[in-house]
Amino acid sequence: MSSKYKNKHAEQIPAVLKTWLYASGSLTRQLTDLAGGQFRVETLNEYFQRPNFADSQWMKMPAQHTSWVRDTYLYGCETQPWVKAKSIFPILSLQGRARLFQHIGQKPIGHFLFQRTRPACERRVVYLEEGWTRQSCYTWHGCKFIVQETFLPAFEYFIQQ
Repeated sequence: MSSKYKNKHAEQIPAVLKTWLYASGSLTRQLTDLAGGQFRVETLNEYFQRPNFADSQWMKMPAQHTSWVRDTYLYGCETQPWVKAKSIFPILSLQGRARLFQHIGQKPIGHFLFQRTRPACERRVVYLEEGWTRQSCYTWHGCKFIVQETFLPAFEYFIQQ
């Protein structure tokens, strides 16, 4: 396990975050509802990278294959970001229907992912340096990819109010 993972157990998850970490469906829609209709995405970075061994195994792809990665912040109704998201799309999936994700700009992935579909999802919850994180491996129209969402302190503070 990478040094970015901290040794924390599920029973240490703050009660206010458990519902969010294990919720199914569109986080985009859930955050928009919580923020009274406000939601925006800020793209931080887009790049090509080989996935780590655990991620490549989870997506059932060879570790030497390259993926397209998108790092974003998700905002609700405040100036501080609520979630730091990272999406990992194997190049092979971008040749199929998932190729649209590489060109969505500031739009949320959830808008396209959950539009008229309920993609298969495997989920794991981990604690990273930045906070509690849910990692989801989606299968959407035969394409596998990972969406990682880390709930930031500003979000925890907001939902505790």
